[in-house]
Amino acid sequence: MASQRVFPLSCVVQQYAWGKMGSNSEVARLLASSDPRARISEDKPYAELWMGTHPRGDAKILDNRISQKTLGQWIAENQDSLGSKELAEKLHRQAPQHYPDANHKPEMAIALTSFQGLCGFRPAEEIVTFLMKVPEFHFLIGDNAATQLKQSLSRDSQTVASALKNCFSHLMKSEKKVVVEQLNLLVKRISQQVAAGNSVEDICGELLLQLHQQYPGDIGCFAIYFLNLLTLKPGEAMFLEANVPHAYLKGDCVECMACSDNTVRAGLTSKFIDVPTLCEMLSYTPSPSKDRLFPPTQSHEDPYLSIYDPPIPDFTVMKMEVPGSTTEYKVLVLDSASILLMVQGTVTASTPKAQATVPLQRGGVLFIGANENVSLKLTVPEDLLIFRACCLL
Repeated sequence: MASQRVFPLSCVVQQYAWGKMGSNSEVARLLASSDPRARISEDKPYAELWMGTHPRGDAKILDNRISQKTLGQWIAENQDSLGSKELAEKLHRQAPQHYPDANHKPEMAIALTSFQGLCGFRPAEEIVTFLMKVPEFHFLIGDNAATQLKQSLSRDSQTVASALKNCFSHLMKSEKKVVVEQLNLLVKRISQQVAAGNSVEDICGELLLQLHQQYPGDIGCFAIYFLNLLTLKPGEAMFLEANVPHAYLKGDCVECMACSDNTVRAGLTSKFIDVPTLCEMLSYTPSPSKDRLFPPTQSHEDPYLSIYDPPIPDFTVMKMEVPGSTTEYKVLVLDSASILLMVQGTVTASTPKAQATVPLQRGGVLFIGANENVSLKLTVPEDLLIFRACCLL
């Protein structure tokens, strides 16, 4: 059994092209706050801070007393730290029904700032309305597919899903030249309406112009007529089952997901789009945007703790908001391992078994083994904002 079961981590930054540039990125700011040696390049994007054991982003252990260099290596040799055997067996039993295919990648996004994203298919009635109000959109879908969707509104959910798949497939399989032509017509029409002082809210005009400016000629600009638009306040969350189409448009979030880097792209990207795979794999179950919101529950044991526990066994996220007037905060003991991220505040972490404390500040990341008692002593009288990813069963 490992003697050190609570230790700090240095995590991998992913510099995908869509990330915010330099110190405009919350990822870059977290990195700079946690590591004085970090040098932020203002001309490079900082998209994601990965905390975990994925091969493309295995976190480094910042404790010289531990022989393993990465979290993945340490866990491979210390699996007892993840939780009880009974817990592992329960997860294994539940897994088959939750992993129907190789693309299993449920996700949850919790807003740190005002956050905007597209998530899941809109109610079919809303899509039909857009088909009537946006002729350029209707042109790409085609009369037959549009009529089929309209007629499905009075039918069962399976018929609606089939019609929705047909419509979406028609859009995604449109010729690039035709998409660009229709998008340019729509942009021109909306721009003229805006210049005349007319509202274009009923056709998501402002959003379409923003997306077109960022991704000119991209087929994903039309996705706003298929997908729900969600705007989250800090602390609000949305949960995405596997195969639910989505796109994060604006703002910063804490995202938790099953250990997967699978991405099948639909648009708003400069990378290859695998259209046949995309159209076959998606979930075509429409639902209103409010159904995508995932409110946390308040802990009965801790007044500062909110719990985001989605209907899957893969992960749970906890949010701790501790007032700066608190001198010491005891982290809830769990029967699973967890990873803790300091978004705001400065503390020293300690355990009864530890020989030394671990200083943590904004951007700091801490691994906590199962059943470990961790106390955080505030070294600066500043409110704490902490997120913790774990597995509750």
